[in-house]
Amino acid sequence: MNRALLIPLLAALWPLPAPADGVAGDFDYYVLSLSWQPGWCRTTGDARGAEECGRGSGLDFTVHGLWPQYERGYPQFCETDERDPSRRETQAMGDLLAPGLALHQWRKHGRCSGLSAADYYATLRKAARTVAIPAPFDDLARDITLPPAVVEKAFTEANPDLSPDGVTVTCKSQALQEVRICLTRDLQPRDCAPDVRQDCSRARVLMERVR
Repeated sequence: MNRALLIPLLAALWPLPAPADGVAGDFDYYVLSLSWQPGWCRTTGDARGAEECGRGSGLDFTVHGLWPQYERGYPQFCETDERDPSRRETQAMGDLLAPGLALHQWRKHGRCSGLSAADYYATLRKAARTVAIPAPFDDLARDITLPPAVVEKAFTEANPDLSPDGVTVTCKSQALQEVRICLTRDLQPRDCAPDVRQDCSRARVLMERVR
């Protein structure tokens, strides 16, 4: 097939992400991303010597970020007149996410929110408070394997306003990676757009015990 005809055809069939830029404040909804901390520590944090991966940390689901989304694709690294957060502001987020991650999330995603860094962090906090972590995953004392659909159901049961299409469960290799919650710009539950609504396809995933 002629290359000039093939590229538009592929673009129509495959939901490509948005380019690595965007207009600050121009987006449709948010994704609140929650990482399963024991799994992240095993794949990434241990090699980095991350303090939050030490024994006795007691961390289960932790905030990865709050991401502006389009109905298809997402903006990132937007130009904004808002200043970057100060060291004090990123350190103040340490109870939710590591200061380095807080800065990265601002630069990649927060700039696209149209908010100041302080307001973006406040919105992230408010979003995290809207989601209850299912009790069975709190202080998980042993490694378990379970279907991703069970993780999703646990979140919808703990958060009755969430629909199954508003929760996405992702995995990495054989392990649970993240649970992603879709919220309106006013932080109300909503269904995820099709490009976000792509659950882990494994029959079962590993949830490692809380450290």
